[in-house]
Amino acid sequence: MRADARRNRDHALAVAGDVISEQGVDVSMRDIARRAGVGLATLLRHFPTREALLEALLHTSFHDLTARAAEFEASQPADGALVAWVRECVAWTTEYRGVTVLMAAAIKDPTSALHTSCTTLRAAGARLLAQAQAAGAARDDIDGDDLFALIAMLAWAGDQPALAPRADRLFTVLADAILTTSTDGRVGGSVDDEG
Repeated sequence: MRADARRNRDHALAVAGDVISEQGVDVSMRDIARRAGVGLATLLRHFPTREALLEALLHTSFHDLTARAAEFEASQPADGALVAWVRECVAWTTEYRGVTVLMAAAIKDPTSALHTSCTTLRAAGARLLAQAQAAGAARDDIDGDDLFALIAMLAWAGDQPALAPRADRLFTVLADAILTTSTDGRVGGSVDDEG
């Protein structure tokens, strides 16, 4: 790729990140091209689909979250590693409104540009969940698909202005529902003090 073409691609990608952060993943490719100061054909030459654009934009984040799973796995007890990783995933997904919907669809679609990154990320979470389950720290009736769906639900709630102030509380409720010992050390995972 020529240097000027590379600069155009990198600029369009940076602008796309800003636009998607502001407007969500449903923003039109035409709007991204306009904000980047390039023609739609130029944008589509670099990124033929919205998913290809998102894969290029999010690839580093997917890689970093997968690496963080391994770091947590090596440095924390199984339950702490799982909770810390889920918290980071939820925080990241709220940067790009609507991305979890595309990620969930990409997992089911091997032809999606996001498929490989999303399935790798899901596998990292499933591994942390399995370790917590093996340690007796997490309930055994959920799997990696359930965990991914729960992350998506928390991300959706964080995107809703009326629910965003409750995001931390909802995260604690969810963590306590997954773990066999609650996040504050109580056994049973209930967030209520009453029986």
